[in-house]
Amino acid sequence: MLCLVRGDRMSRIGRKPIQIPDGVEVKIESNDVYVKGPKGQLTYTLPNGIGLNLEDKTLIVMRESDDKKQKAMHGLTRSLLSNMITGVSQGFTRTLQIYGVGYRAQVSGDKLILNVGYSHPVEFKLPEGIKAVVDEKQTTITLQGIDKQLLGQVAANIRSIRPPDAYKGKGIRYSDEVLKLKPGKTGKK
Repeated sequence: MLCLVRGDRMSRIGRKPIQIPDGVEVKIESNDVYVKGPKGQLTYTLPNGIGLNLEDKTLIVMRESDDKKQKAMHGLTRSLLSNMITGVSQGFTRTLQIYGVGYRAQVSGDKLILNVGYSHPVEFKLPEGIKAVVDEKQTTITLQGIDKQLLGQVAANIRSIRPPDAYKGKGIRYSDEVLKLKPGKTGKK
């Protein structure tokens, strides 16, 4: 018979303390957390039942009770705050690759112009806080920003303009994405 022991079980991720690097300033006002660093500033509103304890250069996330919602928000809040601190100190990057004959990209101001097999070039407006850099071959797009969630969403939106083809692999894909290509039709024998 299996017996589950309840008690002082906490989220493994939620209980890890967050180390604040030099040059990063964390300010807590009621339920709002402001994180300011050399790359910019981010804010986050704490969910109900989640509290923060700031001691020296360490941030600890705490929860009021052990109900399921509180446990879920405990680990999530810790991860989001850790990503905010990493973002304002180092920033995040996401790389996209373009595969296909004649497929290319270029940056014009705050717009990314993609030629990916349509009858017209596709213009993608970059949101504030996200910067794009295209290499000299015009086939690699590097996105940079301090907000990890926004960066991931922008990368997914750009990829959705021309997702990779299942047969030849033509399209836009993440640089670390592995595609399993389908075999095409076989010729008559």
